Amino acid sequence: MILETKTKEVSMKPDFFDRDISWLSFNQRVLLEAEANDVPLFEKIKFLSIYSSNLDEFYRVRIPSLMALKKISKNKKENSFAYQHILDKIQHIVDDQQRVFGTIMTQKILPALEKEKYHLLYNEPIPENIHNEITHYFFKEVLAFLQIVEITKETDFFPENNKLYKLVVVEENTDTHQLFLLNIPSDDLPRFFAVKKGAKTYILFLDDIIKFGLKFIFKDQKLPADYNFKITRDAALELDDEYDEAIAEKMEKKIAKRDYSFATRFLFDYRMPPPFLQSLIDTFKLKDATIVLGGSYHNLKDLASLPLKKQSLSYTEMVPVSLDAPVAKSIFDTVAEKDLMLHVPYQSYDSVLRFFNEASIHPNAEEIYVTLYRVASDSRIANALISAARNGKKVTVVVELKARFDEANNIKWSKQLKKAGVKIVHSIPSLKVHAKIALVKFKKQSKLPSIGLLATGNLNENTARFYTDHILMTAHKEMLKDLEKTFLLLATIKKNPKRYKMDFKHLLVAKFNLREKFIKLIDNEIQNKRKGLAAGITIKLNNLEEKSLIEKLYEASNAGVKIQLIVRGICCLVPGIPGRSENITVRRIVDRYLEHGRIFVFENNGNPLLFMGSADWMNRNIYHRIEVCFPLYDPILKEEMLDILKIQLDDNIKASLLGASLENIPGKNEKEPTRSQEKIHEYLKRKS
Repeated sequence: MILETKTKEVSMKPDFFDRDISWLSFNQRVLLEAEANDVPLFEKIKFLSIYSSNLDEFYRVRIPSLMALKKISKNKKENSFAYQHILDKIQHIVDDQQRVFGTIMTQKILPALEKEKYHLLYNEPIPENIHNEITHYFFKEVLAFLQIVEITKETDFFPENNKLYKLVVVEENTDTHQLFLLNIPSDDLPRFFAVKKGAKTYILFLDDIIKFGLKFIFKDQKLPADYNFKITRDAALELDDEYDEAIAEKMEKKIAKRDYSFATRFLFDYRMPPPFLQSLIDTFKLKDATIVLGGSYHNLKDLASLPLKKQSLSYTEMVPVSLDAPVAKSIFDTVAEKDLMLHVPYQSYDSVLRFFNEASIHPNAEEIYVTLYRVASDSRIANALISAARNGKKVTVVVELKARFDEANNIKWSKQLKKAGVKIVHSIPSLKVHAKIALVKFKKQSKLPSIGLLATGNLNENTARFYTDHILMTAHKEMLKDLEKTFLLLATIKKNPKRYKMDFKHLLVAKFNLREKFIKLIDNEIQNKRKGLAAGITIKLNNLEEKSLIEKLYEASNAGVKIQLIVRGICCLVPGIPGRSENITVRRIVDRYLEHGRIFVFENNGNPLLFMGSADWMNRNIYHRIEVCFPLYDPILKEEMLDILKIQLDDNIKASLLGASLENIPGKNEKEPTRSQEKIHEYLKRKS
């Protein structure tokens, strides 16, 4: 959809997609994988789970922003119609997608499970032949976690964010009812319970087990109905625009309050009668929330935890390839001789772990610097940094406490690192540090040069198993001077980053030279095209929103430069507009791994310039974060990266083209079938 309004904050020219509508288009693409014929059954179910999880986050993060903008616009006596129009459009799209979700679930997933001897009870009574097992489980496990609240005008109860609840109707007489609320404790108990009977396995929602047990709670009372619901609340964290040494403590207080913020969505069983619905709206003050009709089950992100035991229902394991480097040789000696590039999860993450493990005990390693954005809950990298500090190394860690939904875990590790003697640096509240970088400096008497690590994704060994990212280890002296400047900047920055003048010669650092450098690189392609020289641009991103960079791509397209984009999620650029973007194509790749790398290639008259890094082209990345992109100089590694990009551009199985109305157009063609993630794995196996 293309929106055209006069409102400044959401001004949508005819050649810019709305960012939120675009994101919903991406989630639609995720939903399509749940019915794809070449996806194993359990993986289809996981895509339904991902879709549901994504949508929950959307209502926690984006809807509050739109609601706030609408309110601000109204207060200023401006036209708030544009925001309401977007909110209405969002709800229409979500309603359509939810219907598709239900159809996939009932007409494809459930019958396919039956063929595999799994009976997932979905809006149906519990068979009598498993009543004994369910009764035993209810009394032994479930009952301990249930709380009951009567709904009256005086009810003092606060439904928590995205927690599941059941409204129970107790009939007093023909005309009057009592309403009770029960929690569905899916955080304390598994969402699903399995009972095997002969060759068949029955799988039940916890919701239905509680429904089954209501007769034991409300003995000798008539229970005409019960309905599930949940409330989604705003996830925004508002921090004062100031530097504060006690930011971790402030963050902890904010996190504790977050799940008690205002409601953005009230999702309820579509069968709930209007009087009961209104009772909940009044009791829990939900009149400003988006009221959403749903099915009987919510939080279907839990589908990923279905107890399915058959390996044949999942993807065949894609065994990571070992990096082509001597195992017995120190990783630092290897990198001192030549740059190493790691492509995860196709290649083993072991080399990254070795980088930090060896640094922690290397006799000549003197200083270690690293940024941590999303830390693994059981992070071996963080443990290696703790060991390094205890081994006498000078360790400085920049921990981003504002990594959404990972704040609490990052705070936990920040405290543990600090306790071990690590110097902890926190970003200022108004500026996130999203860069993925590390630096190890060695003693002067050592023959080893400084060694740097620069990546497109988080230093997190857990997400590295299913996020596609690229990690460069290098001893490039001049590049590492820039890297050291970056860490100096992060360690000293206070209130106003704009007053810091940093001269970066190799690295592209957001808020300093990143946007300007990309503009110059695009301008160079425009000039080359006008001179009749070889010109072209290939960019891979997670999200594309920032309008000045999009305008520059439009300018290049209008000059005849061929531009190939791979954009996983939000894309505000509209491809194929005559005289505007007719030389631009946009692809999405959705497959077993989450595409996460950011890569930028400029043809440069046959001598391609290739950059990689942490920065999407979003307003937040360009203007409100410290991001680092880095050049790839090694000709062998550059050729390898270009080969990988070529494979992705040739994908005609899992790639879709983005249409001029945000539709996902299958990328099928008559060329040799190419499923890029499989081909990349095969390519790297051959090279090793």
